Amino acid sequence: MTDTAIRNGRLSAEDWTLEALDQIAEAGLASVAVEPLARRLGVTKGSFYWHFPSRDALLQAALERWERDEQAAYGALESIANPTERLRTLFKLIAQHSKTHVIYSELLKAAGHPAVDAVLAHVLERRIGFLFKCFREAGLSQKDALNRARMTYAMYVGVLQLELPRFKNRQPIEGFDGYIEHMMATLVPPG
Repeated sequence: MTDTAIRNGRLSAEDWTLEALDQIAEAGLASVAVEPLARRLGVTKGSFYWHFPSRDALLQAALERWERDEQAAYGALESIANPTERLRTLFKLIAQHSKTHVIYSELLKAAGHPAVDAVLAHVLERRIGFLFKCFREAGLSQKDALNRARMTYAMYVGVLQLELPRFKNRQPIEGFDGYIEHMMATLVPPG
């Protein structure tokens, strides 16, 4: 149960949303159901219906929360003036944050769900746009920057899929820091 719920003895919509995200990370989108979440939170289903009219409404709120958090992380990177340093910082952050990777991977598996597809489209556009902008500011042509952005993103998704069990279990990935360094040296123009 969340700290907020423990403090005031009541769950908020945010508590349900965060628990739904935890459930997505642990067992995928299809595993999100009201009754099991209520058991996890130690409350009755009535608490859920106080905040959400349906499971779909909870999923929508959880996906919006995840997307906002993702957007905020990229927004913080925008304050780094040097595009090469911005990319290096992004790669280092990717190496550190495992839960968001697991959620993203689970959302990719759930492609075809209308709410998931909308979020995936926004996130893909924002991430490719961020990479494109960095590569352009680092001196690459428009064509090369777009190709490099796509290649970088494809590498991220590929590594995520290869290492998902370790990300899920929060296990260290042997040689991952070296891989990140190699990826940076290969993809990021010197700056």
